[in-house]
Amino acid sequence: MSRKTSDIPQSPTAEDYQATAEANAAEIFDRDDPFSLFADWFADAKRKEPNDPNAMALATADETGLPDVRMVLLKDFDADGFVFYTNLESAKGLQIGANPQAALCFHWKSLRRQVRLRGAVERVTPDEADAYFASRARDSRIGAWASKQSRSLESRFALEKAVAREAARFGLGTVPRPPHWSGFRLKPQHFEFWRDRPFRLHDRLVFDRRDAGWTRSRLYP
Repeated sequence: MSRKTSDIPQSPTAEDYQATAEANAAEIFDRDDPFSLFADWFADAKRKEPNDPNAMALATADETGLPDVRMVLLKDFDADGFVFYTNLESAKGLQIGANPQAALCFHWKSLRRQVRLRGAVERVTPDEADAYFASRARDSRIGAWASKQSRSLESRFALEKAVAREAARFGLGTVPRPPHWSGFRLKPQHFEFWRDRPFRLHDRLVFDRRDAGWTRSRLYP
């Protein structure tokens, strides 16, 4: 069913644009290091974004090149890349296994900022995966054993039964990391930082990795 035009959010007003421009005016945009700029923006998002400032859209493609995208949570980042965790037998795990490159997109509505990046993807080390898995809530660790992520589920009861079975199996003991559960690190080759500016004349700052380091350029909005 089509939506009425009145139901669709309208374009920002001149006052909205002015408020955004004033908020961004003092922020230093032209940096030489994309990781430094991301760290500052992420710190702002953690202070101001109402929910999940570490939420990011992860885009992958299967062995045929057909794209797929979903929201995941950033768990760590540094100059080596951006880390997230998953079931290796899930759709995204299998797609990355077949085509180990991906793209990420952060969109912080409260800040009117967006960061996109893409690059090759590699597995984190077993020690990294073990350390993060051990930090998770116990019920989440049990769920990682019980869930056959992305595969057909006959009923909710079947999932609850699997969780109960795994909880009984581990009892009060340690819940180790399953062999099918680990993390990935996306190593960026390309960043784009976007921030809202009045009348759709947005700022777009691009970084590309070269042998000698990062090159920087601007794009038309």
